[in-house]
Amino acid sequence: MSTHQAFVELQSRLGETTAKIKQLQAQMRSKEGEKKRAYLTMEELRQLPDDTNTYKTVGKVFILEAKSALLNEQEQKFRDSENAIASMQTSKEYLEKQVGEVENNIRELLQQDPGLARQILSMTVQ
Repeated sequence: MSTHQAFVELQSRLGETTAKIKQLQAQMRSKEGEKKRAYLTMEELRQLPDDTNTYKTVGKVFILEAKSALLNEQEQKFRDSENAIASMQTSKEYLEKQVGEVENNIRELLQQDPGLARQILSMTVQ
């Protein structure tokens, strides 16, 4: 395989991996929002007396639920969000490691073939 083909392949992998990282970051922000909403809801529910009527929304309908059931549901959402965020963070770290490896491979490739480096620079200058 020529160095130019190898460079194009590495550049493609770099772009794909970077896109995956951005997608993961967006998912993590979403889960952080869910986690924060669950936490705030739990805090509000804890302040209420135990005999307070509480309602759960299901679409456009409000259903009477016990405070403890709603509290447990919010705690579960909070834990699920934390677990998902931890999992995504692990995936993000793995992808960032892959980006570093691909960048190193590109550097090595350019050091091995100075002609390719000049060719790439001439394409970017125009």
